[in-house]
Amino acid sequence: MNARDGQLSERLQTGFLGVIAFGLILFLLVQARFMLICLAFAIIIFSLTSDAISAFARLRVPNWLATTLALIAIAVGLLWAATTVVSQVNEVVSTSISYADRAEAALSSLSQRWGPNVQESITAFLGSIDFAGWLRSAAGQASNLISGSVLVLTFVGFMFSERIWFPIKIERMTGDPERANEILRVVYNIMRRVNRYLVVKAAISAVTAALIWVIFRATSLELAGAMATLTFILNFIPTIGSIISTVIAIAVVLAQTGDPTVTLVIGGACMAVHFLIGNIFDPVLLGQTLRLSSFGIVLALAFWGVIWGIAGTFLAVPIMVAVMIVCAQIPWLRPLAIMLSHEGLPEEEPRRTRLRG
Repeated sequence: MNARDGQLSERLQTGFLGVIAFGLILFLLVQARFMLICLAFAIIIFSLTSDAISAFARLRVPNWLATTLALIAIAVGLLWAATTVVSQVNEVVSTSISYADRAEAALSSLSQRWGPNVQESITAFLGSIDFAGWLRSAAGQASNLISGSVLVLTFVGFMFSERIWFPIKIERMTGDPERANEILRVVYNIMRRVNRYLVVKAAISAVTAALIWVIFRATSLELAGAMATLTFILNFIPTIGSIISTVIAIAVVLAQTGDPTVTLVIGGACMAVHFLIGNIFDPVLLGQTLRLSSFGIVLALAFWGVIWGIAGTFLAVPIMVAVMIVCAQIPWLRPLAIMLSHEGLPEEEPRRTRLRG
């Protein structure tokens, strides 16, 4: 009886310490989110460019030259992407404000057709939404991209300087070459799977953005480039991103045309593009890449969205991939990895092996 009481007390203490540790981690994630978000993006960029540098090394290009060229390309790319996003968001904000009166008149005429009750409901709903506050918040967050890009570039530069010594540090830290190789294998597995996901997702997002640009240009609407850019960026957020980009596209079309019928037609075309790509091509191309549970992705989006905001929704899937692979290597956390995986198989295994199993 005393032994059982001792085991129960030990478990309670362990659980209590776990709750405290989890709360402390959440506190640190919230308080240091700007630095941690920049660090996460730096790790992703470093992972993507490391493969490119390795490919150049196989072509007999000196490592210092490949690293220097990679840093220059990253710096130019980050600054160009940050300035492009800021300019496009500012263009959408300024254009939406100029067309606000036309959109309000269109909604008023549309609600009058449906009766006074519907008109009151629409008016109350629009009154409860702070569109101006959302637009100012989006513009403010977009302006932070410049300072964030500088910090990301700094992190990437130091990562490249430590790139050669990383395997040696892991081996000396573990004191066991086999254990060090196992850790490096897990790290490279995470990098390979995240890189594959980002490349495939970028291709899908580019196709979606191009189709949205064609729809806007074919109907002679403004902000075709801005809507294509926002679609490309938001498409990296699973499920929610396509919904947000569709709502923004419909709002922009209504603000420009002021015609509910034209808005429904163009909005329906945008919805069709997102539906076809999001429900047919996206699952087929990303299914073998991620091997993640759909419900787990939704939970990751909700969790990291609360912790890190918009940036957290972009990083939710790569973080979930890393967590699943790491948990699969720890025996007492392997059940969590199985729950996060799509088919209960967190590791990449040959198809014949799975069939035999």
